[in-house]
Amino acid sequence: MENTDIPDFNQSLPMLLNSALDSIMPVYRDLFAKHNLTEQQWRVLRVLWSEQRVTAADLSRNTLLSAPSLVGILDRLEGKHLVARVRSTTDRREVYIVTTAEGRELRSKIMPNVGRIHDEIRSRVSTQEWDVMVKTLAKLSGKPAAMIRTEQNATTTIKTSA
Repeated sequence: MENTDIPDFNQSLPMLLNSALDSIMPVYRDLFAKHNLTEQQWRVLRVLWSEQRVTAADLSRNTLLSAPSLVGILDRLEGKHLVARVRSTTDRREVYIVTTAEGRELRSKIMPNVGRIHDEIRSRVSTQEWDVMVKTLAKLSGKPAAMIRTEQNATTTIKTSA
């Protein structure tokens, strides 16, 4: 007996997610390429620009990159003088990854473009649709509700703190 609850192939969640990524990522990839970055290098820098210093284990967890892959990515970013490894002064076993002056300078060059890309993608749907999408994807990813930041509560936070 055939299961009628299974969606058509093109309507399956993996295909819908892949289709959305195929639609969204080329403009990001072009931007990264202009700055000689891969998507994985971008993810590392993006985390470092918001966290300032992170252990390799936390970086691996936050970027969804395996520890063995991350080692090579960090080596290449270090070779480009965008990040550095800094040993903890309190625990010599712990090494932090930090951005260098060149890495922080790259942030000022690339983030305005990332913001424009985000705004263009974001404009394709309503605020309510965006918030539902963010919450749904976070839920499917197993992220706790407290970690979810939607456009609506971001706007509320900004208005409240103003």
